[in-house]
Amino acid sequence: MEFDVIIVGGGPAGLSAAIRLRQMALEAGQEEFMVCVVEKGSEFGAHTLSGAVIEPRALNELIPDWKEKGAPVTVDVKKDEFYFLTSEKKSFQVMDSLIPAPLHNDGNYVVSLGNVVRWLAEQAEELEVMMFPGFPASDILYNDDGSVRGILTGDMGVAADGSEKPSFEPGYELLAKYTIFAEGCRGHLGKRLISRFNLDKDSDPQHYAIGLKELWEIDPEKHEAGTVIHGLGWPLTDTGSTGGWWLYHDENNQVSFGLVVDLSYHNPYLSPFDEMQRLKLHPVIRNFLEGGKRISYGARALVKGGLNSLPKFIFPGGVLVGDDAGFLNPAKIKGTHTSMKSGMLAAEAVFEAIQAGRQHDELVAYETLYKQSWLYEDNYEARNFSSAIHRMGLLMGGGFNFLEHNLFGGKMPLTIHDTCPDYEQLERSAHAYKPDYPKPDGKLTFDKLSSVFISNTNHAEDQPCHLKLTDPTVPIDINLPIYAEPARLYCPAGVYEVVHNDDGGAKFVINSQNCVHCKTCDIKDPSQNITWVTPEGGGGPNYPNM
Repeated sequence: MEFDVIIVGGGPAGLSAAIRLRQMALEAGQEEFMVCVVEKGSEFGAHTLSGAVIEPRALNELIPDWKEKGAPVTVDVKKDEFYFLTSEKKSFQVMDSLIPAPLHNDGNYVVSLGNVVRWLAEQAEELEVMMFPGFPASDILYNDDGSVRGILTGDMGVAADGSEKPSFEPGYELLAKYTIFAEGCRGHLGKRLISRFNLDKDSDPQHYAIGLKELWEIDPEKHEAGTVIHGLGWPLTDTGSTGGWWLYHDENNQVSFGLVVDLSYHNPYLSPFDEMQRLKLHPVIRNFLEGGKRISYGARALVKGGLNSLPKFIFPGGVLVGDDAGFLNPAKIKGTHTSMKSGMLAAEAVFEAIQAGRQHDELVAYETLYKQSWLYEDNYEARNFSSAIHRMGLLMGGGFNFLEHNLFGGKMPLTIHDTCPDYEQLERSAHAYKPDYPKPDGKLTFDKLSSVFISNTNHAEDQPCHLKLTDPTVPIDINLPIYAEPARLYCPAGVYEVVHNDDGGAKFVINSQNCVHCKTCDIKDPSQNITWVTPEGGGGPNYPNM
């Protein structure tokens, strides 16, 4: 099937690119201009997970009348609070004047990003974008000259042993003049493109975090729609790790609670999921959630290296947008406005090239538009945020960020580089501290499997494992003796287990049906032995409104 443009991924970046392309085509009287979006989730928004507080700047530009069109962006931020947890019971509230400027949320909105994505998908459909949910892009197609010519969608109905089941359907070749890759953080095709075209040769290593989220319905007397709370400190400080937590009051007595753990952490015994559970025992969090009901759970890696780690995002025949490239602003802890804007800029460069009769070349105009846009300024001002904390630690790095943003407006004449990849940061387990994680009580704290259950995660039975080991011997022969096999701990869904045999041996077990597609294993495995690829279409979580 041939199109003018193919977009891989139906999140904020991909849908914004699709909408902008069709807007320009209709303005130019080219109703036949064909745009296709493929999305691996069962529906648009099914795999979308974020805090989320969004800055509406890009939305204002893309769809100026979004309020009249009924966008699910209705809870404006009324109050910002920031806490530092000094121990498991103590804390102090940080004065407003000491909070770094990017963390203030005047003019922003508390949203379910999944619902925003569903609404954006409706806008794209109204513009006659061709929408294909449940169709993962499994491979990249190239022309003879090496330029990207499109993508191949995944086969359906393949058994675990690779044989074809009676329901087998081969994937489709989708061809286009240009292909926009908008897969989100650590996109598996984006990862290949960065390697094939050496797009990161002039960049710092990319850095990541894992974000874990629970959606709660709480006592109406404790709920205040529009209140945004952030915090740092305990329990991550017990293991020398960095990250932070959030508690956002949305509508209908619901709150979004979550923890972000930087994947540059050192302790192989750290379990981000269990850190989140014990965080809820702190009085600041417990006071809100106790007596409430947990509605949903999910996890997703996020890209946080910022401008210093941004790869070149153009190559012959295509571009990277959104978190597939790494435009998230780590200082603001926001990536929706940056993803949307990058998609819009890419769309403008693509449409201009096609109008000029070009195809499959490098879209230099996308880089130029980026450098001339507010998106570049947004990224530039936050360029030191992550690297300062990685290099200096939480307190010193936090102090540096306060000075840079509150005194220099994000433009201190100094750039801090962090050249050590996240997967190289683990210390040996023999030297590491073992945290004592409390047993779940089933009311406030929970286990991984019951959490995965409420993420509505499902994969078709009897299909090939989508978590590929380059060398099957590495987990037991190398990772287990050196790092206590950290996959069993950093995975937020109980996918990886080490099962010990009666004869003293051990076996590495992959429960791929539990996978919530967070990509943490692909990022943090110290041997870089795990590769995440797309499972059969529609597999994975089905988040209702995350």
